[in-house]
Amino acid sequence: MSASAASAATRVVVVMGVAGTGKSTVGELLADALDVPYAEADAFHSPANIAKMSAGTPLDDTDRRPWLDAIGAWAHSREGLGGVVSCSALKRAYRDRLRAAAPGLFFLHLTGDRALIAERMAAREGHFMPTALQDSQFATLEPLQVDEDGAAVSVAGEPAAVVDHALAALGAPARRTPVPRTAPVPTLTTP
Repeated sequence: MSASAASAATRVVVVMGVAGTGKSTVGELLADALDVPYAEADAFHSPANIAKMSAGTPLDDTDRRPWLDAIGAWAHSREGLGGVVSCSALKRAYRDRLRAAAPGLFFLHLTGDRALIAERMAAREGHFMPTALQDSQFATLEPLQVDEDGAAVSVAGEPAAVVDHALAALGAPARRTPVPRTAPVPTLTTP
């Protein structure tokens, strides 16, 4: 493993973006490429948060605090060891809260236009985040700022291409074994 690949593999990456960008799919593929553990932010939600979102009600900042703290604790436990976690991290304040727990985080912001994201959200089945919350996700989104460690990557291409762009942003070499073109369309996301 090269020095840049070793450095990338010891970072904790937060795969962020609005619902429907494919945070889970890209996060899992990126973790595999870096050979580090992956954590799905949905697993950190309380049953009350899931019920609220399932009912079509957006979470407020009070709902998100314990969720962000749990994700931050996981990221802190992986500092220097590496890991990938999906988390919407839509607001700068949310990313600041995560960084307070794990200062070395790298934010990979998955971006896409509303039509593409709406199409992906409509196609997924069995997820608690209804498409009705898409507008609130875009309204809440505060893109990465220049002083935040991270990169924005478009999800317009295949998941494998998105991961290659993410690896380049991290300074890691591209995957040796390409992901099959039949890789699933990004579907599972977090608020």
